[in-house]
Amino acid sequence: MPLRLIFTIHRSTHRIGLFIQRHSPDINQAEAHILCHLLEFGDSAVSELHRAFAHRRSTLTSVLDRLVARGFVTREPSEKDRRSFVVRLTRTGKKRAARIHRHLESLEASVLRGSDRKIADAFNQIMNRLEQMATDNL
Repeated sequence: MPLRLIFTIHRSTHRIGLFIQRHSPDINQAEAHILCHLLEFGDSAVSELHRAFAHRRSTLTSVLDRLVARGFVTREPSEKDRRSFVVRLTRTGKKRAARIHRHLESLEASVLRGSDRKIADAFNQIMNRLEQMATDNL
């Protein structure tokens, strides 16, 4: 049986990365998504970022190290749990995150324009189920 979802998801994910690179050549896809996540959800514990993106811990650490080095985020010990760190956008990071977010919003709006809301909801439902099943079967 041919795969009906996986290759399309892979191609789309890759092309989103190319879209990001075209608009922000110095930011990779993982960095862009973390910046946008922080813009939408605010300060986040490293564990929250790990849950949101499912990167290997070493990969997430490398991404955060690069963002800290470029002055886009800070990583400070949590006041609630000193074993944990909180990641925050800097002023420069907020500007960069907002710019990337606007580009992604525009892309998403173009895709959704003229689409039935039920179709978008069904797509999200399928993607959430795929994510859950892939997670449960690790």
